[in-house]
Amino acid sequence: MKQSEYLRYDAVALADLIRRNEVSAREVSEAAISRAAAVNSKLNAICYPQFSEALGQAYPPDGTFSGVPMLLKDLSQEQQGHPCTFGSRGLKNNVARQDSEYVRRARAGGLVFLGRTATPEFGLKAVTESRLWGPSRNPWNTDLTPGGSSGGSGAAVAAGIVPMAGANDGGGSIRIPAAYTGLFGLKPSRGRISSGPFVGEAWTGASTDHVVTRTVRDSAAMLDVLSGPAVGDPFVIAPPAAPYAEMMQQSPRRLRIGVFTSSPYDTDVARECVDAVEDTARMLEALGHDVEYARPEFDGMALARCYLGLYFGEVSTLMDKAKAEFGARDEDFELDTRLLAMLGRTMPMPDYVRRRQQWNDFARALGTFFQGYDMYLCPTAGQLPAKIGELDTPGHLQLAARLMLMLKAGKLVHRSGQVDQMALESLTRTPFTQLANLTGTPAMSVPMYWTASGLPVGVQFGAPHGDETTLLQMAAQLEEASPWFGRYELLEAMV
Repeated sequence: MKQSEYLRYDAVALADLIRRNEVSAREVSEAAISRAAAVNSKLNAICYPQFSEALGQAYPPDGTFSGVPMLLKDLSQEQQGHPCTFGSRGLKNNVARQDSEYVRRARAGGLVFLGRTATPEFGLKAVTESRLWGPSRNPWNTDLTPGGSSGGSGAAVAAGIVPMAGANDGGGSIRIPAAYTGLFGLKPSRGRISSGPFVGEAWTGASTDHVVTRTVRDSAAMLDVLSGPAVGDPFVIAPPAAPYAEMMQQSPRRLRIGVFTSSPYDTDVARECVDAVEDTARMLEALGHDVEYARPEFDGMALARCYLGLYFGEVSTLMDKAKAEFGARDEDFELDTRLLAMLGRTMPMPDYVRRRQQWNDFARALGTFFQGYDMYLCPTAGQLPAKIGELDTPGHLQLAARLMLMLKAGKLVHRSGQVDQMALESLTRTPFTQLANLTGTPAMSVPMYWTASGLPVGVQFGAPHGDETTLLQMAAQLEEASPWFGRYELLEAMV
């Protein structure tokens, strides 16, 4: 299979070609590997190749995606016998003793694993520039980030290495790379895809796994492959009335959609991000939907504090695990990670519990909004992608962080009010995605707009808990009204 031919197909189409014996799975994987050889040196998307193993990997012949290559993300998505580093030197010896539920189901769906994609350390940033793997680059402009934390996956799919790649989303990590690289990215509802067996709920329920894709139908079909509870999961949510791959083919009912473009944190929003939403709103009206300006009513600064509190707790716990189980040392972790961990260890337990309980406030506010609207539309990100290295911690702040670590000044930082400033600084470029994580609701980024310079800009839709079906139907309607797949042909000539 020629590389040029391979790039014309999404995962569903490749599976169909293999099923009808028009091409062999090995030929498809060879084409994917050839594409990786051509572009990965420019993008640094794949951090752990498994090309030889992929060419010999057995797969069930009756799976949804039998013989189709994909990449896993190097954060969770553990594969037995292979390292899963979470983008950290501190976890470079973390070799999975068994497949995660995600990998087990992907394998049962017939997918062939070509390797793993880069992520920032612990998946903590909206850029993919770890000290372990180096920066991943955006194929639309290699001076820019593909976003994070699923930035390696976003770059690989956009550049045509694979039709879809594993991703997960604890604060926007599926949707932000999708928005920056011109892909479709759906974050499912809490509980839709099992996080087992290593955790019950990833990031206490804020994070979930799925994929980034070039087409809506690939994402829908993969959701069918991955969905459902596993033994020991904390709860079960209602399944769809029929497979998502079937439901998405139905036109959505006439929907009432609330639109907003201002940041929940009162931070600046780029004109292009606003234009993308407004253009999409006009298209929705032309498609027969009811669109008006409206937004959920909640305390944005409180949400930022709650989200950062989650960061503190999760980072400190994962660092301690790396030290206890894999012999990691403080110097194995990046400076920003060590600072977050210190703040986690010094946050009073009542403060942490209070912030976790506040998630309910956001869920109730969003629930009230959904009594009047079927979904919301807003920017996916507040700014266009940053340049590689642009968001590195400045030297004077690195010095301050080292001083705080040396003095063990975590309690002082909590009392000083500096945490609010940290929250704003860390979320200012991507202020729109965290609401769906803390409320456990599904949300998606759809590639509906390109700037004058040719950069993609995603728009975000959110729906009530459990309603991935309406989101997928809306995305499919927009994909038909304003197709984006042809734009990848331009990209393929650039990288």
